[in-house]
Amino acid sequence: MSPKSTFPAIFWCVAAGVVACYAQECGRPPLMENRIVGGADSEDGAWPWQVDIQTTSGGHACGGSIITESWVLSAAHCFPNPSDVSSVIIYAGRRQLNGFNPHQSTHRVVQVVVPSGYTEPHSGSDVALVQLTPPVTWSDHIRPICLPASSTLFPSGMTCSVTGWGNIREDVPLSGVGTLQEVQVPIISQASCQSMYQVNPAEQVDILSDMICAGYQAGGKDSCQGDSGGPLMCQMVNGTWVQAGVVSFGLGCAQSNQPGVYARVTSFTSFITNTVPEVRLYGRAQRHWCGTTAAAVVTCLSALLVWLHN
Repeated sequence: MSPKSTFPAIFWCVAAGVVACYAQECGRPPLMENRIVGGADSEDGAWPWQVDIQTTSGGHACGGSIITESWVLSAAHCFPNPSDVSSVIIYAGRRQLNGFNPHQSTHRVVQVVVPSGYTEPHSGSDVALVQLTPPVTWSDHIRPICLPASSTLFPSGMTCSVTGWGNIREDVPLSGVGTLQEVQVPIISQASCQSMYQVNPAEQVDILSDMICAGYQAGGKDSCQGDSGGPLMCQMVNGTWVQAGVVSFGLGCAQSNQPGVYARVTSFTSFITNTVPEVRLYGRAQRHWCGTTAAAVVTCLSALLVWLHN
């Protein structure tokens, strides 16, 4: 094999490994350098893992987040009959509900998996894993969000973001072209959240261990109806976005002493990895996966060198 013909082989060996690792990188919107009540229009490509979950009869129903090529994380209450998903359509790469979306792809649902024992959001376990067909194709507008390992902490006061196409106020739907909304909200400790929900004796809520709260005691900014299933995500110190919660429930929208309640993703690590073994968890398997890809490149190069000596 001549040196000239060896170079393309080495080049494609390295390129294949780099592209494979890059294509699967989670929590990094390629187009970004760095409804929701009280929020603002999102930038194009800002949240490439966000999906729009619709039904053929009712239009937009919920949100969700892409975690692998074939799986979306959403809320169990978005699928009242998880054994019948024939009417569900999922759009990836979408920014506008009622406008032109040149980067979107359309998917049907193979199956929906919810935790055993789930009954309703206030009782916890409000997560769902949704298998897509066909799988998504990675692009600048379609990428996965990182999921946290069970040991990952999202401390009180940490500023995170929520996205969705839900109501902009209670009973007031998103208007116009319906651009994906985003809002920043701080994490609230479980104890503080529980205290807030005890203020009104007529509307007390138990904040369970598999729930996480985010918002403001004074209200004003919150997720709302139609945002269910979407991600509560926090940007880590290295810039990676990691999903801390799944929009679950609240009493009204953006009211005082009633912050948004989310399913705590770290409580469902085993459920997620048992159902979707290929999912990679931020802080551990993510680095391992890219390391595996690097090892494959080394193996490929070694094989080429051995072949050149023969």
